[in-house]
This record gives sequence, structure tokens and C-alpha cells, in this order.
Amino acid sequence: MTAQASHHSEECIDAEVVIVGGGLVGATLAGVLASSGIETVLIDREDPDAVLQAAFDGRASAIAAGSRHMLEAIGLWPEAAAAAQPILDIRVTDGRVGRGPSALSLHYDHREVGEPLGHIVANQEMRKAQHRFLPTLDRLLHLAPMTVDRVIRRPGGVEARLGDGRRVRARLCCACDGRGSRLRQDAGIRTTQWTYPQAGVVATLEHEKPHRGVAYEHFLPSGPFAMLPMVDEPPGTHRSSIVWTERRDLAQKAVKLSDRAFGQEVLRRFGTSLGDVRPVGPRFTYPLSGLHAERYIDRRLALVGDAAHGIHPIAGQGLNLGFRDVAALAECIVDARRLGQDIGTKDVLVRYQRWRRPDNLMLVAATDSLNRLFSNNFGPLRVARDLGLGAVNQIGPLKRLFMRHAMGTVGDLPRLIEGRPL
Repeated sequence: MTAQASHHSEECIDAEVVIVGGGLVGATLAGVLASSGIETVLIDREDPDAVLQAAFDGRASAIAAGSRHMLEAIGLWPEAAAAAQPILDIRVTDGRVGRGPSALSLHYDHREVGEPLGHIVANQEMRKAQHRFLPTLDRLLHLAPMTVDRVIRRPGGVEARLGDGRRVRARLCCACDGRGSRLRQDAGIRTTQWTYPQAGVVATLEHEKPHRGVAYEHFLPSGPFAMLPMVDEPPGTHRSSIVWTERRDLAQKAVKLSDRAFGQEVLRRFGTSLGDVRPVGPRFTYPLSGLHAERYIDRRLALVGDAAHGIHPIAGQGLNLGFRDVAALAECIVDARRLGQDIGTKDVLVRYQRWRRPDNLMLVAATDSLNRLFSNNFGPLRVARDLGLGAVNQIGPLKRLFMRHAMGTVGDLPRLIEGRPL
């Protein structure tokens, strides 16, 4: 249930896990744990009504196949499925503004792997799905809007002191409070951080021709330009979400263009394969940066999602890394509880960190390197990029391996990512 409180109370709430931060990752972690029988308290400072408004977040996320398996396994996916557009093909090209894509490209076809490569879901729609799903869980108390004044972590447990005077006692605290995580800072966990001279311009477009489930990643000197297929809404329209990476000063100007001028700039970068385009709804711009925590754990504390790592959106994997964190941490917690262990002890948390840190670090490095490799107009390097894309496209086993990586179905996978219950 969602609880809103305006009165002060000395009430003490007992749980097994307290989650601070109710974004897409925090809410999913709460759903996974509570549906697995773990007494969970989710604390979110945001007003539930505000986060469901179109102005709160204009982004759409690529939900990789492995992430979808997890959401299906806990029963959340049916709440989101109607708003989820399957990605049937991915086309990766290199080019320059106004000159069209290179003749050499990389094409991922879902028929080679037997299922959609992923799904595109508007973040707003995913939040709506979570807000329908979470109240059905008996083991979950969702406190929102609610602030956390302080989290005290002792050898025997944690205590979160809330803004209304209540206290939550638990065995473990999960920090899902974003890149600026206060819990991470309070624990003295250092980070490596960097900024890009780029911003992401995000908008929803209507276009004349159907997208047929194809996602496009077009590399330009200023950064990648992604066209992501969305569910037609209302029926008969054709929609896609764009993530247009641009110099920060130009990004600020782009979001202020007239609808016609904005559409023309999109066509200069993407071409006319989908016919004429026009933006619908608000436009957003987000500064781009990277972050990685030196460790993911402290005494009775686990960092999850953006609190532990943040990557460039070039591969659309940021949310999926967070979901894999969720699946791995939940498995560590549930397995320990079944063995009668204290779920907040160092042994449990070390298992989580050893499981997730290498995968996340690899993606942090890979996305940073890809952005630096493709976000330039150096002639010889551009030729090498084109040849590389064309070569991978011709080598079937290598291409299918890359496809599996994009789907999040390669490596030491948690049970939920494989679609198996905890």
C-alpha cells in the first residue's frame, strides 16, 4: 500500500529491507523483494501523482529481453505490456549531418535469436505500471511522499528516521537514491565521475510511415542519434522517441525551436525513411555524465542502480544495468534468508558486489569508449568505424554474440534475468 502522512508519530515500523528511493529501479527492487516474501518498506520523496505526469520525465527506456524476463517472473510485465513496443530490428549506422548514413552498417534481426531484442517503454508508462503493481503486494509498505532525515547503520541492523517522526527498523538498507546518492556520501564511498561536453535532447515524434519495430542508432560527429519505436497511440498514428546527443549549447537551442524547425533538424540527421516528422508533447534536455562507485557496499548498505553507476546512453543500457543489480541483490537476499542467515551481513553483500561490479564496470568503460570513438569527424577513424560495422555484420556468430549482450542474456545471470523464479 502507499501511505501518505502529514502527522508526526513515534511509530516504529519493523521490516527486513528498507529501500530509499522510489524511481524505476527502487520501485522494481521493492516489487521483487515483496513478491518473494521479504517484508519491505519503500520510501520515496516524490509525490506519486507528480511522477506520473508527462512533465516529470520525457524519456523512454529500452527494456532488454533479460530485464523483461525478470518483470514477467514477478508479475509486473503484464501491467506494462500494452505500452511496450517490441524491438524487432536494430540498425546501427555511421554518418554526417545532411549526408545520410554510410553504406556499411550493422543490422540486428530478432529472428536470429527467436524473441524481440527488447521493448521500448516510456518511463511515464513504466511508472504507471509499477504504481498499479506495488499496491497488490502484501509484504510492501510504500511511503510517499516521504523524506528520510537520517539512516543509522549499526552492527545489528539499520534504522531510518523519517521526516514525519516515524522510524523504520530493518536488517538492510538499499540505496536507490540516484547519482547524487546521499546514502552513498554518508557512507564515505568515493566515486569516479566525469562529464561529457554533450546533452541528450529527448522528444516524442509522430511520423508518416510505420516504424515496423525498428530501432535506429545513427552515429554523428556530435554524438549518437537514436530513433526508438514506440507503441502507436492513438491507433493509426506512428510514434518514435528520439535521443539526440548534441553539444550542450546547441541542445539548449534545439529544444526551443518551433515544431517545424525541430522536425527539419531531425530529418537532417535521420533522413526521410519514416516520412515527415513532427514533435508531440514536451521536449527535454539532460546533461550527460558518467559515474562509478569505488565499492557498492558498506555496513548493512547496498548501492543499487544509479547510486552505484551511471553510463552514457549510447547503448541504451543504463536502466538494464540497474535491473540486473536488482535481480542479483534480490537473489542474494532471498537465498540467505532461506538458509536462515542475516540478510544484511557482510558475506551476503560481498556476494552481490562481486557479482555485479565487473559487469557494470565493463559497460561503463564500453559506453565511454564507444562515445569517444564515434563522436568525431576524423576521416581515417570514420573509415575504420564503417569497416568495423560492416565486418561484424558479416560474421554471424560474432554478431549474434553482440545481440545477446544487447539483450542482457550473456554472462553469469541471476535467475530472474533468465526468467526463473527466486
